[in-house]
Amino acid sequence: MNRSRIPLIPLCCLALMPLTLFGQTASRPNVVIILADDMGWGDPGCYNARSKTPTPNIDRLAAQGVRFTDAHSPSSVCTPTRYGLLTGRYAWRTSLKSGVLQGYDPLLVETERTTVASLLKQSGYNTGAVGKWHLGFGTEKRVDYAKALDPGPNALGFADFFGIPSSLDFPPYVYVENRRATALPSETVAASAHQRDGGRGFWRGGEAAPGFKHEETLQVLADKAVAFIEKQSKEKPFFFYFALTAPHTPWLPLNGFRGRSGAGDYGDFVVQTDAVIGRVLKSLDDVTTGADTLVIFTSDNGAHWLPDEIEKFGHRANGPWRGQKADIWEGGHRVPFIARWQGRIQPNSVSDEVICLTDLTATIAAIVGAGLPEDAAEDSYNILPALLGRDQKRPIREAIVHHSSDGTFAIRQGEWKLALGLGSHGFSDPKTISPKPGEAAGQLYNLKEDPGEKNNLWLQKPERVARLTALLEKYQREGRSARHRN
Repeated sequence: MNRSRIPLIPLCCLALMPLTLFGQTASRPNVVIILADDMGWGDPGCYNARSKTPTPNIDRLAAQGVRFTDAHSPSSVCTPTRYGLLTGRYAWRTSLKSGVLQGYDPLLVETERTTVASLLKQSGYNTGAVGKWHLGFGTEKRVDYAKALDPGPNALGFADFFGIPSSLDFPPYVYVENRRATALPSETVAASAHQRDGGRGFWRGGEAAPGFKHEETLQVLADKAVAFIEKQSKEKPFFFYFALTAPHTPWLPLNGFRGRSGAGDYGDFVVQTDAVIGRVLKSLDDVTTGADTLVIFTSDNGAHWLPDEIEKFGHRANGPWRGQKADIWEGGHRVPFIARWQGRIQPNSVSDEVICLTDLTATIAAIVGAGLPEDAAEDSYNILPALLGRDQKRPIREAIVHHSSDGTFAIRQGEWKLALGLGSHGFSDPKTISPKPGEAAGQLYNLKEDPGEKNNLWLQKPERVARLTALLEKYQREGRSARHRN
């Protein structure tokens, strides 16, 4: 394990650390979370030396901070991950047991629930979000975009919001600013086929605002992100959540990015996504100093990248891991995770601590010295020691619960991973397998010895199966997997 050499501070002192270690000013850094959409572990060059998708800005961020090799989204698809990232709670504890919301669905997050945004707003931060929301608006079964879209991001702690309702392949195709659509979805657009099927980029047909253009969306959101950052004042810290729409479908790289990768339209769109990240990082550097700002970059799940595309382009978007987006296998939920905080995080450092995106809530609370209610961030662990490079005698997390697109569970503890079913339970084949009498009913892998999840030890290790199953059931039964000290 490559750890930064920073003086060891006892865990019992972590609650006091924002004041005693950093000083009053540094205890309230700006916090910026950049969330890519469907970017795989193996897309950034800093994770994959053989990547065919140049990512100089992400790579530079890693050189300036810490890169985690064993970070995970709580789900292998987007809506549950976004819920988990903002609340510190697994989304399967809500009414959403699997899958994703669509553009007309109501708000998934309970308005009384603590979020990263509400926590920081209560701590005196300016709060803003730009990009893909994908957590619903209002309370009606079908959203009426002619009405106020309330409750929505503003009810969850974001003072400013600008973005699109869901993925860029789900109607309605509109922009939303705070509680209103900027233009009503009064027109319709035809469906477009995926490049895999000879189309120009996949999206579903449906309602759209006049003049809405899919290929312009990423740049529109980048403009809004920069505008939010540039209007901030050094007198007050800010929290900014930038939820990119890319490189999720439709893959629509602008002309200036076409041919810039070795992985077709997808790869070119990754290059464009990296350029947008670079633009946002530059605006942060222009407005703030590195010591003032914690920047976190990650992705909501693995890339939707098929085996024949790996063969065609020689690009492993999900790195060496088995599977892809939606799968219970590692490729579905092992994601890039990079954090930069000048003077606090050791540059060009690497951590193999096992972490989850739900951990951001407890971690940010620890950084700013904010207490968490008992009924908040139920699945969030404080990973600040790992960010700062401190060697730990034991893992920070007891375990992580993984969740596939069809609602199948897996649990990871140390080097062991248990999945309650055979197959990917996502997009990869075979999706499901019905075991024959005497065959394994699920999957058990030792990821240290078998990172490719090829050797199923379910039948050979029944005690391990029983132990991990019991821990998963405990987490489900008790309604939480983490405990907080305030």
